Amino acid sequence: MTASLEQLRRCHFGVDLGAARTRVFVKGAGLVVDQPSVAAVNTRTGALIAVGEFAEKMRGRTPDYIRVVRPVSGGTVVDIEMAQRMLRQLLGDRVRRNLRRKPVLRAAACTPHGADPLAQRATIETLVGLGARRVELVDTLIAAAVGCGLPVEQPEATMIMVCGAGATELAVLSLGSVVSAVRIPVGGEAIDHAIVQHLRLRHELTLPSQSVRPLQLALSGNGLTPHGPESTEIHGLDVATGLARSVQVDTAAVRDAIQTPLTAVVDGIGKVLRDCPPDLVADLADRGIMMVGGSALLPGFDQMLRHATGMPVHIAERPDVCAALGIGAMLEGRIEPISLDPVSD
Repeated sequence: MTASLEQLRRCHFGVDLGAARTRVFVKGAGLVVDQPSVAAVNTRTGALIAVGEFAEKMRGRTPDYIRVVRPVSGGTVVDIEMAQRMLRQLLGDRVRRNLRRKPVLRAAACTPHGADPLAQRATIETLVGLGARRVELVDTLIAAAVGCGLPVEQPEATMIMVCGAGATELAVLSLGSVVSAVRIPVGGEAIDHAIVQHLRLRHELTLPSQSVRPLQLALSGNGLTPHGPESTEIHGLDVATGLARSVQVDTAAVRDAIQTPLTAVVDGIGKVLRDCPPDLVADLADRGIMMVGGSALLPGFDQMLRHATGMPVHIAERPDVCAALGIGAMLEGRIEPISLDPVSD
């Protein structure tokens, strides 16, 4: 991890800025923010109209002078000023007042594995704009592994898969560090896009922006497995006429459309394992893969990976908030590092 556990224990709050949702953990108060990373702005006056859940509902339903933006993309802050304004509103006056009382406010933030210095700097500047005097960076893979209870600090292999909205990160961890990792530009948004393209090409149907989530569309029941429902009814707009229309969609065809982006995830697992020492790979044969992140809840995703890799695949108890809970555990000192002090000759 980028910051040591001793440094993290001095921090007062931790932030997980995700492409889909933003989560804030305050020491002593727990998870105080869990909202979509969305803000709505009046382009005429520059005023912030809404953030979080309410701004998410406004997507695709606003007049011309209101713009709905996402200041975070793929775990990286792309609009620092808007991210600061969004965080201020999400935290609220009461929480910000309590944080400002700290003599030297310290913050911790999750960053994607292998994030470049520019992306790290954007995250730091975002939290400095909230009043933090010092910002510690934590690898999202480490934070997620801690949050789902994996023995990260032990000399044994653990494999974590962070299924985000913009990307999927895979890593093998041992002794509190990343041994081998890969970042795949395939996440929940890519799966949504595959479904939208399939319905547009096969059924000439355009979907409202609020209805593209695969869990609400075509993957009920057992989802990616053949035991799911044979068909489901989808409501959208006809491409030619622009009128509302409903069609019966064959879920087997939808599963085939989704397989293409998910195949890249299976290839990534093979790459991570090839780069690992054989002893660690042997540990993973019994322990398997732990899935975290919002896209880990895609029905049947774990079964597909289990069948493709032959390894045990588990979904964390609360996969969507594991990274935030992990950084909170490190802030509150609930993780004890293994001693690696030099021995005397």
